[in-house]
Amino acid sequence: MAFWWVKWRLALGLILGGALHALSFAPEPIPSWALSPLELITLAWLVHCVWQAPSAALAARRAWFFAFAHFVMGVYWLTISMHTYGLMPLPLAVIALMALSAFLGLFAALAAWLTQQTNHLAQPNTTQTAFKLIGAALVWASAWTLCEWLRGTLFTGFPWLNSGYAHVDSWFAGWAPVLGVYGVTFITAFTAAALASLVNTARGRSTHQPQRALVGLLALIFALAGWALQQHTWTTPAGQPLRVRLVQGNVEQDIKFTPGHIQKTIETHLRLAATPTPTGTLPPKLVLLPETALAVFQHQLDPAVWDAWRMIAAQHGSTIMMGAALFDRATGSYTNSVIGLDQTTTLEALTSGRTALRYDKHHLVPFGEFVPSGFRWFVDQLAIPLGDFNRGALQQPPFTIGDQRVAPNICYEDVFGEELLPALEAGNGSVSNEGATILANFSNLGWFGDSWALRQHWQMARMRALETSRPMLRATNTGITGAIDAHGKTIARVPPHRAAVLDLNVQGQQGLTPYASRGNLPILLLAGFLLLFALYRRNKRLSP
Repeated sequence: MAFWWVKWRLALGLILGGALHALSFAPEPIPSWALSPLELITLAWLVHCVWQAPSAALAARRAWFFAFAHFVMGVYWLTISMHTYGLMPLPLAVIALMALSAFLGLFAALAAWLTQQTNHLAQPNTTQTAFKLIGAALVWASAWTLCEWLRGTLFTGFPWLNSGYAHVDSWFAGWAPVLGVYGVTFITAFTAAALASLVNTARGRSTHQPQRALVGLLALIFALAGWALQQHTWTTPAGQPLRVRLVQGNVEQDIKFTPGHIQKTIETHLRLAATPTPTGTLPPKLVLLPETALAVFQHQLDPAVWDAWRMIAAQHGSTIMMGAALFDRATGSYTNSVIGLDQTTTLEALTSGRTALRYDKHHLVPFGEFVPSGFRWFVDQLAIPLGDFNRGALQQPPFTIGDQRVAPNICYEDVFGEELLPALEAGNGSVSNEGATILANFSNLGWFGDSWALRQHWQMARMRALETSRPMLRATNTGITGAIDAHGKTIARVPPHRAAVLDLNVQGQQGLTPYASRGNLPILLLAGFLLLFALYRRNKRLSP
Protein backbone atom coordinates (compact mmCIF):
# COMPACT_ATOMS: atom_id res chain seq x y z
CA MET A 1 0.00 0.00 0.00
CA ALA A 2 1.40 3.36 -1.03
CA PHE A 3 1.23 6.29 1.34
CA TRP A 4 0.08 9.51 -0.29
CA TRP A 5 2.71 11.70 1.34
CA VAL A 6 5.84 9.81 0.29
CA LYS A 7 6.88 7.20 -2.22
CA TRP A 8 6.88 3.71 -0.78
CA ARG A 9 10.61 3.19 -1.32
CA LEU A 10 11.48 6.30 0.65
CA ALA A 11 8.96 5.38 3.34
CA LEU A 12 10.58 1.97 3.68
CA GLY A 13 14.01 3.57 3.82
CA LEU A 14 12.92 5.95 6.57
CA ILE A 15 11.37 3.12 8.58
CA LEU A 16 14.52 1.03 8.23
CA GLY A 17 16.70 4.00 9.12
CA GLY A 18 14.64 4.78 12.21
CA ALA A 19 14.74 1.16 13.35
CA LEU A 20 18.52 1.02 12.91
CA HIS A 21 18.83 4.32 14.74
CA ALA A 22 17.16 2.71 17.76
CA LEU A 23 19.94 0.13 17.95
CA SER A 24 22.55 2.80 18.72
CA PHE A 25 21.53 3.44 22.34
CA ALA A 26 22.98 0.40 24.08
CA PRO A 27 25.46 -2.36 23.24
CA GLU A 28 24.06 -5.72 22.12
CA PRO A 29 23.39 -6.52 19.42
CA ILE A 30 25.61 -3.63 18.27
CA PRO A 31 29.10 -3.44 19.88
CA SER A 32 29.88 -0.37 21.98
CA TRP A 33 32.40 1.08 19.51
CA ALA A 34 29.81 1.07 16.72
CA LEU A 35 27.01 2.88 18.55
CA SER A 36 28.21 6.41 17.81
CA PRO A 37 28.94 5.83 14.09
CA LEU A 38 25.59 4.08 13.64
CA GLU A 39 23.71 6.98 15.22
CA LEU A 40 25.53 9.52 13.07
CA ILE A 41 24.96 7.62 9.82
CA THR A 42 21.28 6.95 10.40
CA LEU A 43 20.63 10.51 11.57
CA ALA A 44 22.52 11.80 8.53
CA TRP A 45 20.12 9.76 6.36
CA LEU A 46 17.20 11.53 8.05
CA VAL A 47 18.82 14.93 7.52
CA HIS A 48 19.32 14.13 3.84
CA CYS A 49 15.66 13.17 3.46
CA VAL A 50 14.52 16.29 5.29
CA TRP A 51 16.72 18.59 3.22
CA GLN A 52 15.54 17.02 -0.02
CA ALA A 53 11.84 17.44 0.84
CA PRO A 54 10.15 20.04 -1.39
CA SER A 55 8.06 21.45 1.46
CA ALA A 56 8.10 21.80 5.23
CA ALA A 57 5.03 19.59 5.55
CA LEU A 58 6.66 16.76 3.60
CA ALA A 59 9.88 17.15 5.60
CA ALA A 60 7.86 16.78 8.81
CA ARG A 61 6.15 13.64 7.52
CA ARG A 62 9.46 12.07 6.59
CA ALA A 63 10.91 12.79 10.03
CA TRP A 64 7.78 11.40 11.67
CA PHE A 65 8.14 8.12 9.75
CA PHE A 66 11.76 7.83 10.88
CA ALA A 67 10.97 8.63 14.53
CA PHE A 68 7.90 6.40 14.65
CA ALA A 69 9.99 3.37 13.64
CA HIS A 70 12.74 4.51 16.01
CA PHE A 71 10.46 4.45 19.06
CA VAL A 72 8.53 1.31 18.14
CA MET A 73 11.87 -0.51 17.93
CA GLY A 74 13.63 1.30 20.77
CA VAL A 75 10.98 1.04 23.50
CA TYR A 76 9.33 -2.20 22.40
CA TRP A 77 9.89 -3.41 25.96
CA LEU A 78 6.93 -1.35 27.17
CA THR A 79 4.72 -4.12 25.81
CA ILE A 80 6.38 -6.53 28.28
CA SER A 81 5.16 -4.53 31.27
CA MET A 82 1.71 -4.03 29.76
CA HIS A 83 1.14 -7.56 28.45
CA THR A 84 3.31 -9.96 30.49
CA TYR A 85 2.89 -8.31 33.88
CA GLY A 86 -0.10 -6.03 33.33
CA LEU A 87 -2.09 -8.80 31.60
CA MET A 88 -3.25 -6.40 28.92
CA PRO A 89 -4.18 -8.25 25.70
CA LEU A 90 -1.16 -8.23 23.41
CA PRO A 91 -2.94 -6.47 20.49
CA LEU A 92 -3.97 -3.65 22.81
CA ALA A 93 -0.44 -3.41 24.24
CA VAL A 94 1.00 -3.14 20.72
CA ILE A 95 -1.56 -0.47 19.83
CA ALA A 96 -0.58 1.45 22.97
CA LEU A 97 3.10 1.24 21.99
CA MET A 98 2.35 2.46 18.49
CA ALA A 99 0.19 5.32 19.80
CA LEU A 100 3.00 6.46 22.11
CA SER A 101 5.53 6.17 19.28
CA ALA A 102 3.26 8.16 16.98
CA PHE A 103 3.04 10.92 19.58
CA LEU A 104 6.79 10.98 20.27
CA GLY A 105 7.42 11.12 16.53
CA LEU A 106 5.73 14.52 16.44
CA PHE A 107 8.77 16.11 18.09
CA ALA A 108 11.06 14.90 15.29
CA ALA A 109 8.47 16.13 12.79
CA LEU A 110 8.53 19.54 14.43
CA ALA A 111 12.33 19.66 14.15
CA ALA A 112 12.11 18.89 10.43
CA TRP A 113 9.37 21.46 9.90
CA LEU A 114 11.38 24.16 11.68
CA THR A 115 14.42 23.25 9.60
CA GLN A 116 12.52 23.63 6.35
CA GLN A 117 10.97 26.91 7.46
CA THR A 118 14.46 28.37 7.05
CA ASN A 119 14.34 27.22 3.44
CA HIS A 120 17.22 29.39 2.20
CA LEU A 121 19.54 27.28 4.36
CA ALA A 122 17.70 23.99 4.64
CA GLN A 123 18.46 22.49 1.23
CA PRO A 124 22.23 22.40 0.67
CA ASN A 125 23.25 21.91 -2.94
CA THR A 126 26.32 22.28 -5.07
CA THR A 127 25.74 26.00 -5.66
CA GLN A 128 25.83 27.01 -2.02
CA THR A 129 28.80 28.47 -0.20
CA ALA A 130 30.56 26.89 2.74
CA PHE A 131 28.91 29.47 4.99
CA LYS A 132 25.44 28.39 3.95
CA LEU A 133 26.30 24.71 4.37
CA ILE A 134 27.51 25.38 7.90
CA GLY A 135 24.41 27.49 8.52
CA ALA A 136 22.16 24.66 7.35
CA ALA A 137 23.91 22.21 9.67
CA LEU A 138 23.57 24.63 12.60
CA VAL A 139 19.88 25.14 11.86
CA TRP A 140 19.27 21.40 11.89
CA ALA A 141 21.29 20.89 15.09
CA SER A 142 19.37 23.70 16.81
CA ALA A 143 15.93 22.45 15.77
CA TRP A 144 16.75 18.84 16.63
CA THR A 145 18.19 19.74 20.05
CA LEU A 146 15.30 21.99 21.05
CA CYS A 147 12.74 19.38 20.04
CA GLU A 148 14.62 16.65 21.92
CA TRP A 149 14.52 18.92 24.97
CA LEU A 150 10.80 19.53 24.50
CA ARG A 151 10.22 15.77 24.30
CA GLY A 152 12.08 15.36 27.58
CA THR A 153 10.13 18.16 29.29
CA LEU A 154 6.51 18.47 28.13
CA PHE A 155 3.85 16.39 29.91
CA THR A 156 6.42 15.30 32.56
CA GLY A 157 8.81 14.37 29.74
CA PHE A 158 10.08 11.21 28.08
CA PRO A 159 13.79 11.77 27.26
CA TRP A 160 14.48 8.08 26.66
CA LEU A 161 16.61 7.50 23.51
CA ASN A 162 17.80 11.10 23.32
CA SER A 163 20.41 11.27 20.55
CA GLY A 164 23.22 12.24 22.93
CA TYR A 165 23.09 8.92 24.77
CA ALA A 166 24.43 7.07 21.74
CA HIS A 167 27.83 8.75 22.19
CA VAL A 168 28.85 7.81 25.74
CA ASP A 169 31.82 5.83 24.38
CA SER A 170 32.91 8.36 21.75
CA TRP A 171 34.99 11.52 21.73
CA PHE A 172 31.77 13.53 21.75
CA ALA A 173 31.22 12.42 25.37
CA GLY A 174 33.88 14.94 26.39
CA TRP A 175 31.27 17.66 25.89
CA ALA A 176 28.93 16.17 28.51
CA PRO A 177 30.54 17.86 31.58
CA VAL A 178 30.40 21.19 29.71
CA LEU A 179 27.01 21.20 28.00
CA GLY A 180 25.23 18.06 29.21
CA VAL A 181 23.45 15.48 27.10
CA TYR A 182 21.65 18.14 25.05
CA GLY A 183 25.00 19.70 24.21
CA VAL A 184 26.20 16.31 22.99
CA THR A 185 22.95 16.08 21.02
CA PHE A 186 23.59 19.47 19.39
CA ILE A 187 27.15 18.65 18.37
CA THR A 188 26.35 15.20 17.03
CA ALA A 189 23.28 16.47 15.18
CA PHE A 190 25.56 19.07 13.56
CA THR A 191 28.00 16.27 12.68
CA ALA A 192 25.22 14.20 11.12
CA ALA A 193 24.16 17.22 9.07
CA ALA A 194 27.78 17.73 8.01
CA LEU A 195 27.88 14.13 6.78
CA ALA A 196 24.67 14.68 4.83
CA SER A 197 26.00 17.88 3.24
CA LEU A 198 29.28 16.22 2.29
CA VAL A 199 27.40 13.41 0.59
CA ASN A 200 25.27 15.93 -1.29
CA THR A 201 28.39 17.86 -2.32
CA ALA A 202 30.23 14.72 -3.45
CA ARG A 203 27.29 13.73 -5.65
CA GLY A 204 27.23 17.12 -7.35
CA ARG A 205 29.69 18.78 -9.69
CA SER A 206 31.35 21.93 -8.49
CA THR A 207 34.75 23.61 -8.61
CA HIS A 208 34.37 24.65 -4.95
CA GLN A 209 34.11 21.25 -3.26
CA PRO A 210 37.23 21.79 -1.05
CA GLN A 211 35.62 24.98 0.28
CA ARG A 212 32.43 23.11 1.11
CA ALA A 213 34.46 20.52 3.00
CA LEU A 214 34.78 23.17 5.72
CA VAL A 215 31.53 21.94 7.28
CA GLY A 216 33.09 18.50 7.67
CA LEU A 217 36.27 20.04 9.05
CA LEU A 218 34.24 21.94 11.65
CA ALA A 219 32.51 18.70 12.72
CA LEU A 220 35.93 17.06 13.06
CA ILE A 221 37.10 19.96 15.21
CA PHE A 222 34.09 19.44 17.50
CA ALA A 223 35.01 15.76 17.85
CA LEU A 224 38.68 16.55 18.55
CA ALA A 225 37.65 19.18 21.10
CA GLY A 226 35.55 16.50 22.80
CA TRP A 227 38.60 14.26 22.99
CA ALA A 228 40.61 17.13 24.50
CA LEU A 229 37.89 17.80 27.06
CA GLN A 230 38.00 14.14 28.08
CA GLN A 231 41.58 14.70 29.23
CA HIS A 232 40.49 17.37 31.72
CA THR A 233 39.63 16.54 35.34
CA TRP A 234 36.64 18.57 36.43
CA THR A 235 36.38 17.61 40.11
CA THR A 236 38.64 16.47 42.95
CA PRO A 237 38.40 13.48 45.32
CA ALA A 238 36.34 14.02 48.47
CA GLY A 239 37.47 12.25 51.65
CA GLN A 240 38.31 8.58 51.82
CA PRO A 241 36.83 5.96 49.46
CA LEU A 242 33.63 4.34 50.70
CA ARG A 243 33.25 0.57 50.93
CA VAL A 244 29.90 -0.24 49.34
CA ARG A 245 27.77 -3.36 48.88
CA LEU A 246 25.18 -3.41 46.09
CA VAL A 247 22.40 -6.00 46.36
CA GLN A 248 20.52 -7.47 43.38
CA GLY A 249 17.70 -9.69 44.67
CA ASN A 250 16.44 -10.87 41.25
CA VAL A 251 12.87 -11.26 42.45
CA GLU A 252 10.61 -12.06 39.50
CA GLN A 253 8.13 -9.26 38.92
CA ASP A 254 5.09 -11.53 38.61
CA ILE A 255 5.59 -12.80 42.18
CA LYS A 256 7.20 -9.78 43.84
CA PHE A 257 3.97 -8.39 45.31
CA THR A 258 2.01 -11.62 45.77
CA PRO A 259 1.24 -12.35 49.46
CA GLY A 260 2.69 -15.86 49.29
CA HIS A 261 6.12 -14.61 48.18
CA ILE A 262 6.55 -11.42 50.21
CA GLN A 263 8.23 -13.23 53.10
CA LYS A 264 10.54 -15.07 50.71
CA THR A 265 11.49 -11.75 49.10
CA ILE A 266 12.37 -10.32 52.51
CA GLU A 267 14.45 -13.36 53.36
CA THR A 268 16.29 -13.15 50.04
CA HIS A 269 17.30 -9.56 50.61
CA LEU A 270 18.26 -10.19 54.23
CA ARG A 271 20.45 -13.13 53.22
CA LEU A 272 22.19 -11.22 50.45
CA ALA A 273 22.75 -8.11 52.57
CA ALA A 274 24.29 -10.26 55.33
CA THR A 275 26.70 -12.08 52.98
CA PRO A 276 30.00 -12.56 54.89
CA THR A 277 32.92 -10.53 53.59
CA PRO A 278 35.93 -12.48 52.34
CA THR A 279 38.83 -12.83 54.75
CA GLY A 280 41.13 -9.84 54.65
CA THR A 281 38.55 -7.43 53.21
CA LEU A 282 36.76 -4.64 55.00
CA PRO A 283 33.00 -4.91 55.62
CA PRO A 284 30.78 -2.52 53.67
CA LYS A 285 30.02 0.83 55.28
CA LEU A 286 27.04 1.27 52.97
CA VAL A 287 24.61 -1.39 51.74
CA LEU A 288 22.22 -0.51 48.91
CA LEU A 289 19.05 -2.46 48.13
CA PRO A 290 16.81 -1.75 45.11
CA GLU A 291 13.59 0.17 44.63
CA THR A 292 10.68 -1.37 46.59
CA ALA A 293 13.01 -3.91 48.20
CA LEU A 294 10.20 -3.95 50.76
CA ALA A 295 7.12 -5.22 48.94
CA VAL A 296 4.77 -3.91 51.65
CA PHE A 297 4.36 -0.61 53.46
CA GLN A 298 6.76 -0.04 56.32
CA HIS A 299 4.11 -0.30 59.07
CA GLN A 300 2.96 -3.69 57.76
CA LEU A 301 6.29 -5.36 58.48
CA ASP A 302 6.70 -7.53 61.57
CA PRO A 303 8.96 -5.63 64.03
CA ALA A 304 11.21 -8.69 64.01
CA VAL A 305 12.06 -7.93 60.37
CA TRP A 306 13.16 -4.42 61.25
CA ASP A 307 15.23 -5.87 64.09
CA ALA A 308 16.90 -8.19 61.57
CA TRP A 309 17.84 -5.27 59.38
CA ARG A 310 19.24 -3.35 62.34
CA MET A 311 21.24 -6.43 63.35
CA ILE A 312 22.85 -6.64 59.91
CA ALA A 313 23.73 -2.94 60.14
CA ALA A 314 25.27 -3.54 63.56
CA GLN A 315 27.30 -6.55 62.36
CA HIS A 316 28.94 -4.57 59.57
CA GLY A 317 28.88 -1.19 61.30
CA SER A 318 27.11 0.01 58.18
CA THR A 319 24.23 2.12 56.96
CA ILE A 320 21.58 0.36 54.88
CA MET A 321 19.76 2.27 52.16
CA MET A 322 16.70 0.57 50.68
CA GLY A 323 13.80 1.42 48.45
CA ALA A 324 10.46 1.35 50.24
CA ALA A 325 6.92 2.55 49.66
CA LEU A 326 6.04 4.59 52.74
CA PHE A 327 2.55 5.18 54.06
CA ASP A 328 1.66 8.17 56.21
CA ARG A 329 -1.17 7.02 58.44
CA ALA A 330 -1.95 10.57 59.54
CA THR A 331 -2.67 11.87 56.04
CA GLY A 332 -3.41 8.62 54.19
CA SER A 333 -0.76 9.50 51.58
CA TYR A 334 2.17 7.44 50.36
CA THR A 335 5.51 7.98 48.66
CA ASN A 336 8.05 5.99 46.70
CA SER A 337 11.07 6.49 48.91
CA VAL A 338 14.56 5.49 49.94
CA ILE A 339 15.27 5.22 53.66
CA GLY A 340 18.55 4.86 55.51
CA LEU A 341 18.94 2.93 58.74
CA ASP A 342 21.70 1.78 61.04
CA GLN A 343 21.86 0.07 64.40
CA THR A 344 20.77 3.26 66.20
CA THR A 345 17.60 3.82 64.15
CA THR A 346 14.58 3.35 66.39
CA LEU A 347 11.75 0.95 65.69
CA GLU A 348 9.26 3.81 65.92
CA ALA A 349 11.13 5.76 63.22
CA LEU A 350 11.12 2.71 60.96
CA THR A 351 7.47 1.79 61.37
CA SER A 352 6.35 5.40 60.92
CA GLY A 353 8.65 5.97 57.94
CA ARG A 354 10.12 9.07 59.57
CA THR A 355 13.76 8.08 59.53
CA ALA A 356 16.49 10.71 59.73
CA LEU A 357 17.75 9.56 56.32
CA ARG A 358 14.91 9.65 53.83
CA TYR A 359 14.43 10.59 50.19
CA ASP A 360 11.01 10.83 48.50
CA LYS A 361 10.82 10.45 44.75
CA HIS A 362 10.23 13.76 42.99
CA HIS A 363 9.70 12.84 39.32
CA LEU A 364 6.84 10.36 39.29
CA VAL A 365 6.15 7.93 36.45
CA PRO A 366 2.89 8.45 34.52
CA PHE A 367 0.65 5.37 34.71
CA GLY A 368 2.99 3.85 37.30
CA GLU A 369 2.94 6.34 40.17
CA PHE A 370 0.19 8.69 39.11
CA VAL A 371 -2.68 8.47 36.65
CA PRO A 372 -2.74 11.31 34.08
CA SER A 373 -6.06 13.06 33.75
CA GLY A 374 -8.35 11.28 31.29
CA PHE A 375 -6.41 7.98 31.29
CA ARG A 376 -8.12 6.09 34.10
CA TRP A 377 -9.75 3.87 31.44
CA PHE A 378 -6.29 2.79 30.24
CA VAL A 379 -5.07 2.01 33.76
CA ASP A 380 -8.17 -0.09 34.34
CA GLN A 381 -6.96 -2.40 31.54
CA LEU A 382 -3.84 -3.29 33.55
CA ALA A 383 -3.59 -5.80 36.37
CA ILE A 384 -0.96 -3.64 38.08
CA PRO A 385 -1.54 -1.95 41.45
CA LEU A 386 -1.36 1.74 40.56
CA GLY A 387 -2.18 4.90 42.43
CA ASP A 388 -1.22 8.49 42.99
CA PHE A 389 1.94 8.88 45.06
CA ASN A 390 2.91 12.10 46.75
CA ARG A 391 5.78 13.97 45.13
CA GLY A 392 8.98 14.73 47.05
CA ALA A 393 10.80 18.07 46.97
CA LEU A 394 13.18 18.82 44.10
CA GLN A 395 16.07 19.44 46.49
CA GLN A 396 16.50 17.02 49.37
CA PRO A 397 19.55 16.53 51.61
CA PRO A 398 22.03 13.81 50.66
CA PHE A 399 22.76 10.98 53.11
CA THR A 400 26.03 11.51 54.97
CA ILE A 401 27.93 8.20 55.15
CA GLY A 402 31.45 8.49 56.51
CA ASP A 403 33.32 11.07 54.42
CA GLN A 404 30.79 10.86 51.61
CA ARG A 405 27.39 12.39 50.89
CA VAL A 406 25.17 10.11 48.85
CA ALA A 407 22.25 11.56 46.85
CA PRO A 408 19.56 8.97 46.02
CA ASN A 409 17.33 8.99 42.98
CA ILE A 410 14.69 6.44 42.10
CA CYS A 411 13.88 4.56 38.89
CA TYR A 412 13.94 6.74 35.80
CA GLU A 413 14.66 9.96 37.70
CA ASP A 414 18.23 9.59 36.50
CA VAL A 415 17.20 10.11 32.88
CA PHE A 416 16.38 13.74 33.78
CA GLY A 417 19.92 15.01 34.24
CA GLU A 418 19.02 18.57 35.20
CA GLU A 419 16.88 17.31 38.08
CA LEU A 420 19.90 15.66 39.74
CA LEU A 421 21.88 18.90 39.84
CA PRO A 422 20.25 20.45 42.96
CA ALA A 423 21.67 17.59 45.05
CA LEU A 424 25.19 18.72 44.10
CA GLU A 425 24.66 22.27 45.28
CA ALA A 426 25.39 23.63 48.71
CA GLY A 427 22.10 24.13 50.51
CA ASN A 428 20.92 26.01 53.55
CA GLY A 429 18.25 25.82 56.19
CA SER A 430 16.81 22.31 56.39
CA VAL A 431 18.91 21.15 53.43
CA SER A 432 22.46 19.88 53.92
CA ASN A 433 24.98 22.67 53.44
CA GLU A 434 27.28 20.40 51.45
CA GLY A 435 26.53 18.90 48.06
CA ALA A 436 26.52 15.23 47.16
CA THR A 437 29.78 13.46 46.35
CA ILE A 438 28.15 10.23 45.10
CA LEU A 439 24.91 9.60 43.18
CA ALA A 440 22.88 6.43 43.79
CA ASN A 441 20.02 5.09 41.71
CA PHE A 442 17.47 2.61 43.07
CA SER A 443 15.48 0.87 40.35
CA ASN A 444 13.25 -2.07 39.57
CA LEU A 445 13.37 -2.86 35.86
CA GLY A 446 11.84 -6.26 36.44
CA TRP A 447 8.75 -4.90 34.67
CA PHE A 448 10.66 -5.08 31.39
CA GLY A 449 12.17 -8.56 31.49
CA ASP A 450 15.58 -9.22 29.94
CA SER A 451 15.15 -6.45 27.37
CA TRP A 452 17.11 -3.53 25.95
CA ALA A 453 15.62 -1.32 28.67
CA LEU A 454 18.23 -2.52 31.17
CA ARG A 455 21.21 -1.65 28.96
CA GLN A 456 19.68 1.61 27.73
CA HIS A 457 19.16 2.72 31.33
CA TRP A 458 22.77 1.85 32.17
CA GLN A 459 24.00 4.02 29.28
CA MET A 460 21.96 6.95 30.55
CA ALA A 461 23.37 6.48 34.06
CA ARG A 462 26.83 6.68 32.55
CA MET A 463 25.88 10.00 30.96
CA ARG A 464 24.79 11.33 34.36
CA ALA A 465 28.20 10.40 35.78
CA LEU A 466 29.89 12.23 32.89
CA GLU A 467 27.75 15.35 33.28
CA THR A 468 28.30 15.68 37.03
CA SER A 469 31.76 14.08 37.35
CA ARG A 470 30.31 11.97 40.15
CA PRO A 471 30.33 8.20 40.57
CA MET A 472 26.94 6.58 40.13
CA LEU A 473 25.87 3.54 42.15
CA ARG A 474 22.94 1.45 40.92
CA ALA A 475 21.02 -1.07 43.02
CA THR A 476 18.32 -2.78 40.96
CA ASN A 477 16.02 -5.75 41.37
CA THR A 478 16.92 -7.65 38.19
CA GLY A 479 19.68 -5.49 36.67
CA ILE A 480 21.78 -3.75 35.79
CA THR A 481 23.31 -3.39 39.27
CA GLY A 482 26.78 -1.90 39.41
CA ALA A 483 28.98 1.15 39.79
CA ILE A 484 30.15 3.81 37.34
CA ASP A 485 33.10 6.11 38.01
CA ALA A 486 33.21 9.89 37.65
CA HIS A 487 34.41 9.53 34.04
CA GLY A 488 31.40 7.48 33.00
CA LYS A 489 33.35 4.21 32.91
CA THR A 490 31.98 0.99 34.36
CA ILE A 491 33.78 0.00 37.56
CA ALA A 492 31.94 -3.30 37.99
CA ARG A 493 28.46 -4.71 37.47
CA VAL A 494 26.38 -7.77 38.27
CA PRO A 495 25.01 -9.84 35.36
CA PRO A 496 21.27 -9.21 34.91
CA HIS A 497 18.75 -11.66 36.31
CA ARG A 498 21.08 -13.14 38.89
CA ALA A 499 20.78 -12.85 42.68
CA ALA A 500 24.13 -11.51 43.84
CA VAL A 501 25.99 -8.85 45.78
CA LEU A 502 28.81 -6.62 44.59
CA ASP A 503 31.35 -5.21 47.06
CA LEU A 504 33.65 -2.41 45.93
CA ASN A 505 35.29 0.85 46.92
CA VAL A 506 33.89 4.10 45.56
CA GLN A 507 35.69 7.43 45.61
CA GLY A 508 33.38 10.42 45.94
CA GLN A 509 34.11 13.68 44.11
CA GLN A 510 33.64 17.34 45.00
CA GLY A 511 33.39 20.43 42.86
CA LEU A 512 31.06 21.32 40.00
CA THR A 513 31.41 20.77 36.27
CA PRO A 514 30.31 23.63 33.98
CA TYR A 515 27.13 21.69 33.27
CA ALA A 516 26.44 21.13 36.97
CA SER A 517 26.80 24.89 37.52
CA ARG A 518 24.61 26.10 34.64
CA GLY A 519 22.47 23.13 33.58
CA ASN A 520 20.81 23.08 30.17
CA LEU A 521 20.42 26.85 29.85
CA PRO A 522 23.55 27.60 27.76
CA ILE A 523 22.87 25.04 25.02
CA LEU A 524 19.16 25.90 24.93
CA LEU A 525 19.95 29.61 24.57
CA LEU A 526 22.48 28.89 21.83
CA ALA A 527 20.11 26.64 19.89
CA GLY A 528 17.22 29.07 20.33
CA PHE A 529 19.30 32.04 19.19
CA LEU A 530 20.59 30.23 16.10
CA LEU A 531 17.13 29.11 15.10
CA LEU A 532 15.58 32.53 15.61
CA PHE A 533 18.41 34.18 13.69
CA ALA A 534 17.92 31.78 10.80
CA LEU A 535 14.17 32.47 10.76
CA TYR A 536 14.88 36.21 10.85
CA ARG A 537 17.23 35.92 7.87
CA ARG A 538 14.66 33.88 6.00
CA ASN A 539 11.88 36.41 6.63
CA LYS A 540 14.18 39.28 5.70
CA ARG A 541 15.04 37.56 2.43
CA LEU A 542 11.37 36.98 1.61
CA SER A 543 10.20 40.49 2.52
CA PRO A 544 9.70 42.89 -0.40
